[in-house]
Amino acid sequence: MALLAEPIADSRRYDLDWLRFGAFALLIFYHIGMFYVTWGWHVKSVYASPAAEPLMSLLNPWRLALLFFISGVAVRFASDKMASGAFAASRLRRLGLPILFGMTVVVAPQTYFELIQDGTMPPGYLAFYGEYIVPMGPWEMITPTWNHLWYVVYLLVYILLLAPFLKPLSRFAAGRGAEWFGKALGHPVSLLLVVTAPFVFYAAVFGDRFPETHALFDDWHNHANRFTIFLIGYFAAKNARFWKAVGRALPLAAIVAAAIGAIILVYTMVPGFREEHRLGPIVGTTLMTLYAWSVIVLLMGLGQRFLNRDSKPLRYLTEAIFPYYILHQTIIVIAGFYLTQLALGAWPEFLLLVLTTVGGCVLLHEYAIRRIGWLRPLFGLKPARKAESLSAVACTS
Repeated sequence: MALLAEPIADSRRYDLDWLRFGAFALLIFYHIGMFYVTWGWHVKSVYASPAAEPLMSLLNPWRLALLFFISGVAVRFASDKMASGAFAASRLRRLGLPILFGMTVVVAPQTYFELIQDGTMPPGYLAFYGEYIVPMGPWEMITPTWNHLWYVVYLLVYILLLAPFLKPLSRFAAGRGAEWFGKALGHPVSLLLVVTAPFVFYAAVFGDRFPETHALFDDWHNHANRFTIFLIGYFAAKNARFWKAVGRALPLAAIVAAAIGAIILVYTMVPGFREEHRLGPIVGTTLMTLYAWSVIVLLMGLGQRFLNRDSKPLRYLTEAIFPYYILHQTIIVIAGFYLTQLALGAWPEFLLLVLTTVGGCVLLHEYAIRRIGWLRPLFGLKPARKAESLSAVACTS
């Protein structure tokens, strides 16, 4: 095994804890935004309009890529401490139970209210649930479904696919792989450009043949993107040259993100600009991928500089955010469905929806999920007797 040219990076990554929490928090607000934009979603506000779409377009390219990257880092740290079989079994429990519980209990109301707003079926939840829980119900959508929990499903699949190879992969990542990875991504410019390249290649190969579906078995372009950024996180986890390059790339990443972000805003805000100045699929993908990765590098660089420290709020939020993630979309759908019928006005409705969603997540976690022993594993938490502060290396991996 080749010797490392650089020492292994510190295993305590509080900065990634904070970034993980921030990414999930943004995801909650992004889904609140989906209630108000013109893009397709489960239910819609009567005040839906394109007004928030420029901001949503700035968030969309990188929000989930950051989560898959951090999950790759998490898997590296956690799997290095366990035998491969034990690690796979532990992740199957930690992620598999929330998936099953989420599909059968938490997500079901989303489908119910979506069908009601579409006029597909009359109200009556018990009658609906009897048909929802049976595969292939009497409607076009597939049920039971995982909706927003697709991220957890994909993450678990990637972990189980890698599980038999984790020990040799770890040895490679700590030896020759660390040397190659550090050389390839050890300079700020190469850090931005080399990571962008495979995603442009995927766009050229898959193109429009495999649109994003979140349906697991036909989502090949999405799998290529998500699994790749997951693996980049895995190899980056303990590579000191990578993290040093992230720190050095901070100014460049900020400039690139700001420049391409401005282009995105022009394309989404100026009427007719998109139609008059069309970008080819490769150019568009290159710019969007470079923007997304630059934002992620920018956030990681800022995190290293300002957030890499432990605190009691961080330990609490690190545990709480995964239950928040499981709950939030169902709360948005239910609360939004009823609030929009009150015709309160766009801003009062929005503020009430934010308060209801965030407050519902906080209250359910604090007074039910974390205190009731049998609920904890259903939301991805350790049993109470084993509960401990979680770092980024143990988060949702």
